[in-house]
Amino acid sequence: MSFKGLHRGLLIALALPVLLMLAACGTKSSGSIVEGKVNVVTTFYPIYEFAGEIGGEDVNAINLLPVGVEPHDWTPRSQDIINTSKAQLFLYNGAGLEGWVPNFLKSLESDSKTKAVEVSQGVDYIMTDEEDGHDHGKAEEAENHAAEGSSDSLHTDPHTWVSPKSALIMAENIKESLIAVDPEHKAGYEERYNKLAERLQALDSKFETELAKMPNKEIVVSHQAFSYLARDYGLTQHAIMGLSPDSEPRGQDLVNLAALVKEEGIRYIFFEELVSDKLAKTLAGEAGVKTMVLNPVEGLTEAQEKNGDNYFTLMEKNLQNLILALQ
Repeated sequence: MSFKGLHRGLLIALALPVLLMLAACGTKSSGSIVEGKVNVVTTFYPIYEFAGEIGGEDVNAINLLPVGVEPHDWTPRSQDIINTSKAQLFLYNGAGLEGWVPNFLKSLESDSKTKAVEVSQGVDYIMTDEEDGHDHGKAEEAENHAAEGSSDSLHTDPHTWVSPKSALIMAENIKESLIAVDPEHKAGYEERYNKLAERLQALDSKFETELAKMPNKEIVVSHQAFSYLARDYGLTQHAIMGLSPDSEPRGQDLVNLAALVKEEGIRYIFFEELVSDKLAKTLAGEAGVKTMVLNPVEGLTEAQEKNGDNYFTLMEKNLQNLILALQ
């Protein structure tokens, strides 16, 4: 295909709507407060899963994200404010993922005793000058940058949970927050957290061992969601789109990326099941390579939920696909 032909194909792909069909799993946003349990409101799937694992029978977890919504763009409804006002815990990722959180917390009922916890605290954040196409987390980032003396042009990459190393830190933060609001059940939280941590450590070790064997280290992905995974396991990420999966790339960027795929001998372009694969397929077609799934684990599809998939099964599939692509 000629440069003009590729450019035309990319423009057509860019003109197609990016279908964001992200479905958060588990309790839908209509979840209700249960008396006699620790009510925990979470903002999206991985936090919901970890809170449920650690909380066990002592916790009633309510996941805010409704089916069909992508976490970068979502904003809460009035019922979400009411539920969260009555909950003991509100767990959110932070790092700029949920830019609506500061105003949301100000909107809680005046007598609310809800403890809000940013569960990514303690993760070594990755800063990027990549625009995400939205203003999520700008207020939060501005405060962080003022405190740290960071450049205004930098943004925090919020996709912390995609690396098992970061997920371990997040799980510990969730455990500590549960103990803080419900010390009576500390032993149970500790026991269940230890089991979860063992599984995360085993997953981390498997990623380290298997990816260290791979002769190739370059991956091309749909959106810039794998920076923590790449950093922690020695990979280099090239993203078609920015921090948000609906931020539009420039045609020239895609032309350059197609050239890089050919030069580096990259054999697969990764796409996400929950986001349109049009651009990934356009790029793969031009470069003469195949496409394959790499999941940012922001939620489950209905099929995955029925299949009993979770953070661990999706990350295992990610590892197997990385091994296949990097050989």
